[in-house]
Amino acid sequence: MRFPELIASGKTVLVDFTATWCGPCKMMAPVLEQLKRQFEDRLTIIKIDIDKNPQAAQSFGIQGVPTLILFSDGKQQWRQSGVMTVQALKGVVDQFVV
Repeated sequence: MRFPELIASGKTVLVDFTATWCGPCKMMAPVLEQLKRQFEDRLTIIKIDIDKNPQAAQSFGIQGVPTLILFSDGKQQWRQSGVMTVQALKGVVDQFVV
């Protein structure tokens, strides 16, 4: 499934714009893994490497990494740049995942 189809699928999707050289991005990896386990099949998490996918990064106006964007029903519901704790991110996701 392609990215535009995935975010429009009706499922809640968390997109992590990241880069291999980014230290804070590496700090987010275990947070996202933990979140994935907590929400299982109710949340899809996608990582997009901005160096490998510059068009995707440009189309969403990504200026720094990590940047997280949450989509629900194909619409951007929330966005934040920087490292977050699993508790803070879970609080955001809880608002949109049924």
